[in-house]
Amino acid sequence: MRILIVALALLSAACSPMAGQAPDAGAPTQTAGAACAARGGEIMRVGRLQTSRCVVPFPDAGKVCRDGDDCLGDCRAETAGPREGAVTGVCAPNDLPFGCNTPVENGRAGPTLCVD
Repeated sequence: MRILIVALALLSAACSPMAGQAPDAGAPTQTAGAACAARGGEIMRVGRLQTSRCVVPFPDAGKVCRDGDDCLGDCRAETAGPREGAVTGVCAPNDLPFGCNTPVENGRAGPTLCVD
């Protein structure tokens, strides 16, 4: 019986909205909006499901980089696709993972990843 109770509690927690996110795809709560604004972000509908999410811009957006450690976010190739040899990228504009991006780590381009 305890195992069933624990399993139900875990399932319930897994279905809860993430901190700072709206409880559903509808309008964000005032608390979520205020917390987002405090981080310099803006609540936007994003992704294929158009879910409300706090999008935080990075002050180093567009800066030339050779590794993710050079940026507050990711270091990405300016255009998607395979690259040979040493490359540079640019720092991501914000914390959104959506779109097709080619990460740059240690001066090398990784595989292009597309996230909806």
